[in-house]
Amino acid sequence: MKVGLVGFAGSGKTTLFNAMTGLDAPVGFGGELRMGTARVPDPRIDDLSRTFRPKKTTYATINFRDVPGEHGSGGQVLLPATLQRIRDQEALCLVLRDFVNPALDGDPDPLRDLEAFHTECVLADLEIAERRLDRARKERADSREIAAFETTTEALEEGRPLRLLSADELHRGFLQGYGLLTDLPLLVAVNRNESQAAEPLDASLAAEIEAEGGAALVLSAQVEAEIASLDPEDQADFLEEMELAEPTLARFVRTAYGLMDLISFFTTGGDEVRAWTVRRGTRARAAAGRIHSDLERGFIRAEVIPYPLFAEYGSEQAVKDAGHFRVEGKEYVVQDGDIMHVRFNV
Repeated sequence: MKVGLVGFAGSGKTTLFNAMTGLDAPVGFGGELRMGTARVPDPRIDDLSRTFRPKKTTYATINFRDVPGEHGSGGQVLLPATLQRIRDQEALCLVLRDFVNPALDGDPDPLRDLEAFHTECVLADLEIAERRLDRARKERADSREIAAFETTTEALEEGRPLRLLSADELHRGFLQGYGLLTDLPLLVAVNRNESQAAEPLDASLAAEIEAEGGAALVLSAQVEAEIASLDPEDQADFLEEMELAEPTLARFVRTAYGLMDLISFFTTGGDEVRAWTVRRGTRARAAAGRIHSDLERGFIRAEVIPYPLFAEYGSEQAVKDAGHFRVEGKEYVVQDGDIMHVRFNV
């Protein structure tokens, strides 16, 4: 999963990027796109690794992109170069400043910044949609493509982000390749100072995030950076002191997975225990293709044990002895936490 961290100048997105990835990217304006990978925390794969004692344990990962901001008009307008970098992401994490930054004039106003970002994205998408619709009409393109861009244009003219439109309302197949910003999944990270990190989100801001089809996360990037720098045994004490249940990365992953409708399944063995990420609703044959294309091409069956049953019985053999071992065909819909062994023949 490729997540772009975006935001206006001084929002703290690079600090958050460092906290998530464990890197030490310099904080400041401008620069090149920074990339870093974070391991997806999952106690289930920890448990499987303890049980199987494999040579290698491979966690799912999130690829974070710290999208450098090129700002105009006092830092509240994203310039075209920044918008293009944002288009290249699979999902967006908009970091909103909710703390006093001595380097910036004025008090923080996350609601204002959210609305400004939304407006910028809507206008940028509308320009693309109108241009493509005009060309499609002149070229007498497929009527379904014209209808898709008519629907797109109408929604954007009303200020509605495309992510709110269902598959029945909008044929997204014709939008591929255009990188429309308002159709990307949106997670909003409200960045606060240490004393406010555990406080709930303001109701008006929460309502606006929901109205834009996004999900919200409250955090303190500075605190998270401090947590990330601690030894694992010291992190729990620090979190308890800050009245935080868990590090932001775990909350981020849970929120992002829910937003993008993602799940994890596992493969196990003496050589490797590994987590794989797929969209909810993925069928067994397509899930096998995530492991290797040969498994998808030569798929015969999937041997499946739900993780809760594995945890209850303690081993695959015990699950089999209890009669809960399942053999599924290619149309089986993979469930979150499934332990799968794919049988294939190429």
